[in-house]
Amino acid sequence: MRDRPTVPLPDVRRLSEPDMLRRADEFRDLMRARRTVRDFDARPVPRAVIEACIAAAGTAPSGANQQPWHFVAVSDPDVKRRIREAAEAEEREFYARRAPEEWLDALRPIGTDWQKPFLETAPWLIAIFVQKWGRDAAGGKVKHYYPAESVGIATGMLITALHAAGLATLTHTPSPMGFLNEILGRPAEDERPFLLLVVGHPADGARVPAIERKPLGSISSWV
Repeated sequence: MRDRPTVPLPDVRRLSEPDMLRRADEFRDLMRARRTVRDFDARPVPRAVIEACIAAAGTAPSGANQQPWHFVAVSDPDVKRRIREAAEAEEREFYARRAPEEWLDALRPIGTDWQKPFLETAPWLIAIFVQKWGRDAAGGKVKHYYPAESVGIATGMLITALHAAGLATLTHTPSPMGFLNEILGRPAEDERPFLLLVVGHPADGARVPAIERKPLGSISSWV
């Protein structure tokens, strides 16, 4: 690192152990309240809130700091309608023909089907793209390393930021998702859709499936 330019580590916080535990507990409780929502209110969400959350996601670590992500925030009703129509076409095919029976069995307790009205109801859709390649100053291809892992981390940070801002989200992954490149004008040669995030306020009286999360003891080991 000595032959590379550096800057001081910003915002160094030396917390006491009780403060560390308090903050960790508070954040855990905040995230425990996060649930995937399928019933959205059409109430607007300010663009500035979405911008701040995407900016937070853009601070995620990435392979060789190549930041291989692109976020397209969609609020235009006509574009949302086109996305819904394309997504529902893929979902109808998935539920009718492509999905194996065991996958459909796993989905039944959640109650999903091919109909996706939330793609138009929610005030924002955020299409997240993985950039397989970057471009240098001359327009030549630059290979990105660990792009899927990097974008996965950034997406988790985006969902967390949106929840912390008091918003609800839904991760939507129709397959295939190539229609997003076409509708949103993203270069298919360099990028592929990673996930479509639905963002907004939950509808009054919204309900979620009665599911449980695995306890700490089953998701962690201590050596």
